[in-house]
Amino acid sequence: MALRWAEEIVRGWDVYRIPPAFVLGFHGCDREIGEAILGGQPMKSSENDYDWLGSGAYFWQNDPRRALRFAQERASGGKNSKGTIREPFVIGAILNLGFCLDLRDSQSLGEAKQAHDLLRQIQPDLPSNSESLLLRRLDCAVLNYLHVVRESRNLRPYDTVRANFWEGGALYEGAGFRESDHVQICVRNPQTILGFFRPLADAI
Repeated sequence: MALRWAEEIVRGWDVYRIPPAFVLGFHGCDREIGEAILGGQPMKSSENDYDWLGSGAYFWQNDPRRALRFAQERASGGKNSKGTIREPFVIGAILNLGFCLDLRDSQSLGEAKQAHDLLRQIQPDLPSNSESLLLRRLDCAVLNYLHVVRESRNLRPYDTVRANFWEGGALYEGAGFRESDHVQICVRNPQTILGFFRPLADAI
């Protein structure tokens, strides 16, 4: 049986896929890059083949300290160390999520599953995620392909992608929470970034 794509049911969901409020996002980077963005330079899209949510500009939702820790880890050559960060820095952004592929709801998860099944039909030898899930080549390929399929079928493009991530060791013995759990946002449409700001010093 041929797979049915999500347009058969997605239209009825569209009204529920535009979050009714703005959110704050925080991006960890080198100070020179952050200052340039604050000064008006456009923020570049990340195009790594292991990006968790596919191509786009990445933000930690409501968590400037986690964004700073990410920048510090990269500066020290730790995990996610691709690129150069000499002086860890954080910028904040006001985000209008717009039309959002929110991988915390059943419709979005179902659409991602269908994208995977379609991609596997044309590319049986798919990449894989790393065992630690810090490098997500499979997820990146699937989500990027999801956007390709939507474009080919003249469906509304997603402005942003959002997901929960469970990362790190157990928060405490027997916990269902992890030390580095967070919500990540990938911005595909730069127009949903309404402005940048410097986080309050005591917030990070």
